[in-house]
Amino acid sequence: MIKNYALEGIKSQEINLLPDERGLFAEAIRSDWSELIDEWFNQANLSQSYPGIVRAWHRHMRGQVDYFLVLKGALKICAYDERTNKLVEIVGSGSKPTLVRIPGHYWHGTKNVCDELSITVYFTNKLYDPKNPDEERRPWNDPTIVPMEINGNKKDPRVNQPFDWFYPPYK
Repeated sequence: MIKNYALEGIKSQEINLLPDERGLFAEAIRSDWSELIDEWFNQANLSQSYPGIVRAWHRHMRGQVDYFLVLKGALKICAYDERTNKLVEIVGSGSKPTLVRIPGHYWHGTKNVCDELSITVYFTNKLYDPKNPDEERRPWNDPTIVPMEINGNKKDPRVNQPFDWFYPPYK
């Protein structure tokens, strides 16, 4: 089942794990998942992050879409729209794999939120060009990223202040 979020184009789909006596099998991506994937991939990347590491903020302005799949550990995946000041926050986990679609025009980034190395594979619909990269960057702690709502919630205690990747959950 496809889940939609407060920012247009951000979607996720849990991966169906099929365990048996040998281990498990799962279809990670299928070309007929047209509700989630609107064009096929040109590149697959592997990322490992140490506990507590933040990789943010960046965006792609030439039509790139990223599809994140956390294979090990847990990763907070955030996307921010500076036009509306809306932020979406999704936690991907190796124990419950979910494919997360992020249109590249949103500022986005990740944080490893577990106490082990996280492993993520992510797919892009555009090839990376090191001579002319489609990437704009901001510092991970940019004080101008001030969400007015998080996951559609305007009463989240983190709104109306600079986004804090290290805000303790359930404070």
